[in-house]
Amino acid sequence: MHHRIFPALKRTVSEIGIGTWQLGGTEWGDVPEDEALETLAAAADAGVTFIDTADIYGLGRSESLIGRFLKGRPDKDRFVVATKLGRHPEPGWPANFTREVVRKHTEDSLRRLGVDVIDLTQTHSLPLEVMRDTGIFDFLRELRDEGKIRAFGASVESVEEGLFCLGIEGMASLQIIFNIFRQKPIDALFDQAHQKGVALIIRLPLASGLLAGKFTRNTTFPPNDHRAFNRDGQKFNVGETFAGLPFEKGLELVEQIRPWVPSGMTMAQMALRWCLDFEAVTTVIPGAKRPDQARANAAASDLPTLPPILHNRLGRLYESQVAMHIRGKY
Repeated sequence: MHHRIFPALKRTVSEIGIGTWQLGGTEWGDVPEDEALETLAAAADAGVTFIDTADIYGLGRSESLIGRFLKGRPDKDRFVVATKLGRHPEPGWPANFTREVVRKHTEDSLRRLGVDVIDLTQTHSLPLEVMRDTGIFDFLRELRDEGKIRAFGASVESVEEGLFCLGIEGMASLQIIFNIFRQKPIDALFDQAHQKGVALIIRLPLASGLLAGKFTRNTTFPPNDHRAFNRDGQKFNVGETFAGLPFEKGLELVEQIRPWVPSGMTMAQMALRWCLDFEAVTTVIPGAKRPDQARANAAASDLPTLPPILHNRLGRLYESQVAMHIRGKY
């Protein structure tokens, strides 16, 4: 596992981390507790040191599972844990953005994670007007200065939101949707983030599993999986599901890419390697529901960079056949 510098934390993190939305058990189908803990352990044993979660994932279940995992690790200090706030239903919007509630949600996350300080707290896909008008970053700055969090960042849905956040004093990181099917940030965001020393955390690098290349038109998902209930943005931003592509179009595009996968790697590993080939990227956080998935994701760090001809081919595919089909904030 290779590592990259996370500037605001003044330390390195594994360039492949793990996202734990799926461990909440409410939007990616069921994940038993023992399997969730085994998956976290497999990721850690494969060299992963960056763990991303949120207070809303399973209404705290994901954070609590991470807390249990960390409690049993003699090497827990090597992990960087990032969480998010702002979307919890209690008390809900707009009260979530008051100083008192931001503090309470932070303290709740500290308790569930079982840590004395949170490495990184991110705003959780909040609208631009909320980030601009509520003072939420002032409240996070106060918590940082008090030592409850080490740094703060923002998880965003669009390039416009990302560019706004780059202008916020003390912004440590941006978490963005970025993958072979969603390439807009390369030209619109990467240089500015890199120049400002803002870490880029890449979520949904496999486009909700599309880029693993294992789905067909007959694939079904359980009712509590967002890939079943949010395909057209029925519950939240459609960009969080299959990168905003209609499922059938995504399947067609995957078949075009399949012959291009280099020998010695899976399609999923190629998709992760593609993300890592950009210098501005700090860490990529694919989710995993099973230990074997976590190990295979982590292995992408040790694979060779993709050849320029493949990068060019994937770039042309995006421009000519993908970009016009993306729906939702972008």
